[in-house]
Amino acid sequence: MKKILVIGACGQLGTELTLKLRDLFGVENVVASDLREAVDLIKDGPYEQLDVMDKSRLDEVISTHDIDQIYHLAAILSARGEQNPMLAWDLNMTSLLNVLETGRDRITKIYWPSSIAVFGPDTPMVQTPQTTVMNPNTVYGISKLAGERWCEYYFQKYKVDVRSMRYPGLIGYKAKPGGGTTDYAVDIFWKAILDKSYECFLKPDTLLPMMYMDDAVKATIDLMQADPAALKVRSSYNISGMSFSPSMIYQEISKRYPDFQIEYNPDFRQQIADSWPDSIADDQAREDWNWSPSFDLAKMTATMLDNLEAQLVSTK
Repeated sequence: MKKILVIGACGQLGTELTLKLRDLFGVENVVASDLREAVDLIKDGPYEQLDVMDKSRLDEVISTHDIDQIYHLAAILSARGEQNPMLAWDLNMTSLLNVLETGRDRITKIYWPSSIAVFGPDTPMVQTPQTTVMNPNTVYGISKLAGERWCEYYFQKYKVDVRSMRYPGLIGYKAKPGGGTTDYAVDIFWKAILDKSYECFLKPDTLLPMMYMDDAVKATIDLMQADPAALKVRSSYNISGMSFSPSMIYQEISKRYPDFQIEYNPDFRQQIADSWPDSIADDQAREDWNWSPSFDLAKMTATMLDNLEAQLVSTK
């Protein structure tokens, strides 16, 4: 078979997606790539250091490995993006256009993730519909909204089979998060186990859509394997797992760690979170490719704590 290229494979999602793709299609058939050297979890398979902004280097990697599909995950996320807006715009947009241009003549399928950051303060906050007002107020959200329009444009004009979904906050234990507003929902588990206390940068009642990493990886691969004729959305699909606030996840963790303490000191990320929806309606994804999540807050919390505890014990 021809091979899959994962761009941004050392990130939080990229690490776990690479592992699952290699499990499904064989280690040698999934080429991981990132700006930095390979992280331990994915270094046993083919790996290329790649700056996706360098189109000639991207073309070289694709030709060398006979790449057929691309999962393009490289991006600067919401919180980091606000600290350097021009860099975030340049990386997020130029990298996508490089991949889309490549898809015009040599790539069968492309996956590119969008985000709930495409929504804004005028978007309906509860059960945000697939098609709605979208006026993002972060550079990350602006770049993702522009990226959605480019994806649909390349599908309509050049027949590039590009697929996308709008991720909520993603939570996993195998890799650290990469600078997003929802990162607290990963950090809080580490702090509960190691420090028994956590200082949260959001208010206690800040309700946000979230998803456990196993569900995110499954949704991504299911979308890529779906019959193209069934896909009615070529910008980006709404996708949903669960919604919770910092106080709700704190209460769930406290069931296992009753001495765990939390303090709330909101920072600039609170304004970003306040512009995002409380919950997402993903009926289009459920209808078109039978999407359904497996994890709720209780199951996710137990799974995260079990695995982090085991991980910490094994490193002692």
